[in-house]
This record gives sequence, structure tokens and C-alpha cells, in this order.
Amino acid sequence: MKVRRIGRVFHPIVRFFVEIGVHVTFAARTVTSLPVAVRRYWPEILRQIVDVGFGSRSMIAGGGTIGVVLAMSAVAAMMVGVEMYRGMELIGMTTLSGMIGAMANTRELAPVVAAIAVAAKVGTGFTAKIGAMRISDEIAALDAMSVPAVPYLAGTRLIASLICIVPLYTVGLLAAYISTRLTVVLINGGDPGTYDHYFNLALTPTDIAYSMVKAIVFCVVIVLVHCSYGYNAYGGPEGVGRAAGRALRASILTVGFLDVILTFALWGMIPKLSALGIT
Repeated sequence: MKVRRIGRVFHPIVRFFVEIGVHVTFAARTVTSLPVAVRRYWPEILRQIVDVGFGSRSMIAGGGTIGVVLAMSAVAAMMVGVEMYRGMELIGMTTLSGMIGAMANTRELAPVVAAIAVAAKVGTGFTAKIGAMRISDEIAALDAMSVPAVPYLAGTRLIASLICIVPLYTVGLLAAYISTRLTVVLINGGDPGTYDHYFNLALTPTDIAYSMVKAIVFCVVIVLVHCSYGYNAYGGPEGVGRAAGRALRASILTVGFLDVILTFALWGMIPKLSALGIT
């Protein structure tokens, strides 16, 4: 009885580490299979690029990711502009709104919003499609035909997502910049010249490059997590639904942890603005 009780206590912990090992192993297999995917399955990569960027329907109907990233980035940046200007107005420092708009959008808001949009739109689709193939024995059929499932299903999707994330994130970042400026200048009545002056001083090419690095890292993690949950799905259609929900939860939590780590790793523990003499 004591052994059984001890087993019941440690069973969830053991199961957690086993599940982590399964997903890490799948991620390693996917990354190492990228050369095979590029060499043998480039038509599938092209199809996935179209599906990730624009979907199977029109962009107006919500078929693609670009519209989702654009809308989410604009709305989130608008809220940042409203609350930022109100907060700065309380202490009489609205002239620095451009600096905060550049830093907040580039370093934190735009990468996280783009990651959430990719996870919700692209990641869940990957989990559902691969999971449906798993429960319908299509993956087993690929193995029977000597078609390596990991490069064909996960490797091609990872490459397509990496190709698409750069233009997608660029659109989202520009939307965040424009939305914040319009909110501060048109809605709150801020001075456009002052905003642009401090915005240009605070924004550097290095910040944009680091921001793009964050977006790419988030994209890789999201695709690997969602493909892994879909590949290892079980339990019929209900199991695929559970896998999609768990994958979305796991990817968003991972993005949150990575965001903190990458911010400190790229910009340091103490923020610096050399153009304004702040070090």
C-alpha cells in the first residue's frame, strides 16, 4: 500500500518529464531533418508558405495570418498609445511618448503579439492537421511507403514558417508604429514633430534586428511545440482537440518565459539609450 501511495504521488511528476522528453526528442528530430525537407519536399514547402501567409481563402475572409498579425498589432499598439500618453501626462513628460513608443513596440509588444497570432492561427492549424493524420493512420501509411513523416510534416512547416515570419513580423511592427503614433498625435493631441524626434532617437537598427531575432525564436518554438503535439496526438477527434489546446497553452507559456530571457540577453539587465545619453 505504501508503495502504491508513493507511486501515485510521483506518477504525475514522472509523466511530466516523460512528456517533456518526447517533445524535446521530436524537436531535435525536426531540426536535424531540415536538410532532407529542403532537398526532397520543396513543393510541400511552397504549399505551406502559401497556407501560412494567406490561407486557403481570401485575406478578407480571415484565411491568412497576415491579416491577423496586422489587426492584433494595430489594436494592441493603440491601447499602448492611449495608456502611455495618459501616464506620461500625469507627470508632465508627454514629450517622451515617442521614445517609449519606439522601445515598447520594438522590444516587447510587437514580438509577443506576433507570436500569439502565429500560435493561435498557424500553430493550432498545424496541430489539428497533423493530429488528424495521426488518428486516421495517415502517418502510419507514410511510414509504410518509406516516406519519413517528420521531415515531410514538421520540417516543411518549420521552413515555411521561418520564411513567412520575416515579412509577417515586418508588417506587424510597422502597424504597431503607425497605430501608436496616430493614437498619440491624432487622438490625444500630441505634437507630431516632438514624437517623431524622440522616436527616431530611441529607435536603432540594432533594436529592430534584436526584435526580429525574438520573433524568429518565438516562431521556431511555436511550430515545434504544435507539430509535436499533433504528431503525438491520440484518442480520436477528442484527443486532437485536447492536443490543440495543450499545444496552444504550452507555446504561449514558453513564449512568455523566452521573452523575459531574450530581453535580458539582448538588451542587458540595465537598458541603454546611447542617442539620448542614457547608459
